[in-house]
Amino acid sequence: MRRSELAALPAGAAGVLCFAPFDLFWLAPLPWLALFVILRRAPTPGRAAAAGFLFGLGFFVAGVSWIFVSLSVFGGMPWWLAGPATLIFCATMALYPALAGWTFKRWQPAADWRQMLYFAALIATVDWLRGWIFTGFPWLALGYTQAPPSPLAGFAPLLGVYGLSLLVALLGAALLRWRIGLPLLAACIAAGFGLRQIDWSEPVGEPLRVALIQGNIPQQMKFQPEAFYRTLSLYRELVAAHPAQLTLLPETALPAFADRLPPGYLDELKALAARQGGDLIVGTLTGDLDGAYFNSALSLGAAPTQTYSKSHLVPFGEFIPAGFAWFMAQADIPMSSFTAGPARQAPLRVAGHDVAVNICYEDVFGEEIIAALPQAGILANLSNTAWFGRSLAQPQHLQIARMRSAETGRPTLRATNTGITAIIDAHGNLSAALPPFTTGVLSGEVRAYTGMTPYNHWGNLGALGLIALLLLAARPGRRR
Repeated sequence: MRRSELAALPAGAAGVLCFAPFDLFWLAPLPWLALFVILRRAPTPGRAAAAGFLFGLGFFVAGVSWIFVSLSVFGGMPWWLAGPATLIFCATMALYPALAGWTFKRWQPAADWRQMLYFAALIATVDWLRGWIFTGFPWLALGYTQAPPSPLAGFAPLLGVYGLSLLVALLGAALLRWRIGLPLLAACIAAGFGLRQIDWSEPVGEPLRVALIQGNIPQQMKFQPEAFYRTLSLYRELVAAHPAQLTLLPETALPAFADRLPPGYLDELKALAARQGGDLIVGTLTGDLDGAYFNSALSLGAAPTQTYSKSHLVPFGEFIPAGFAWFMAQADIPMSSFTAGPARQAPLRVAGHDVAVNICYEDVFGEEIIAALPQAGILANLSNTAWFGRSLAQPQHLQIARMRSAETGRPTLRATNTGITAIIDAHGNLSAALPPFTTGVLSGEVRAYTGMTPYNHWGNLGALGLIALLLLAARPGRRR
């Protein structure tokens, strides 16, 4: 393998710098320009696939190494098993850019500008494929680099995150020819800035006083019997000290089945929430350990009690794929066989508004989020990223949530256990946030929004249609 092809490995690792917390969004086209150059020079489709694989391996090992933290540090899996498992996962994800590399070289067009279109369409396609095959892992899709404050975020309400993946890859490839790349970059920045000025949705009703509670319960203590009552007491005290019309607690903030909590505890929370005619949403468990049980969000307060149950579960963390029971037996992850909730669930009607609740990882699936629109005026995410320690996972997840707001024209409220608890406005801008790994309450105001962005109407069809047009224009043929 040539040195230029081996360079794909560090180029992929450098791509992680474009995402949170580094936020070098302006750098995003350059690593993919490097991949484009490497694929063009590869002598065969096999060598191009190998270069794409190395690029992906560097990218995912650098970007999602927190999987090892989850399995080993908090999951109790031996390091000698967690390490290879993490590497195998990253290698599996690297097969997507490998597929793009092989396909590019197998049908590489002759003209430079056609190669640019073809490359961009393939990169966006494999990002999209990664988002749903085997339940999907769309984390670190290229388009997330352009979440606000990037001027290209103006395209999010039109084309969603995969449309932005297409745009960034195209800009990267176009920079191979400065006379094409620089004018195209300037035009995209200008267009994105102009689109950012459009209000696709508008506020309705009066501002809502909210309190988002960050308990900062260490993961290793979360399910320990000796910490159980201290956890309940902490959340009760924080709710009591911060009255609001809408209070949010994190995912599984109450680490027990709702019907097995101490007598009167939920009634106390309900009374505290209803002091000002308000409501509270708290993460807990519902169902029965001997039957079907769910990762749920429960509403308490002035409105009737309602429940949302997580429908898109995390493989290995919340359900065990067939044939992998032996693997999960090496870890100590409580409640790892949840039942999925219904695919479509109505927003919770709380504090006089319809709130679309999603739990943790669910907010990485944009088309699932828009299923609650236009009815819902506010998005709410309950998360517990304590599983990933002091890694890149927290800022990356916040960046994903900001993209969901930019796509939908809805504000997002994030209540997390260890961070990053935040209020995000309807344009995807960060309004306020708590420092991670602190115990506190984020108080503020938010307004519900109405109206539909093009992405809310069409989901990923807009991006897929544009990908198809670029493939048609590229007219790939036989490998030269």
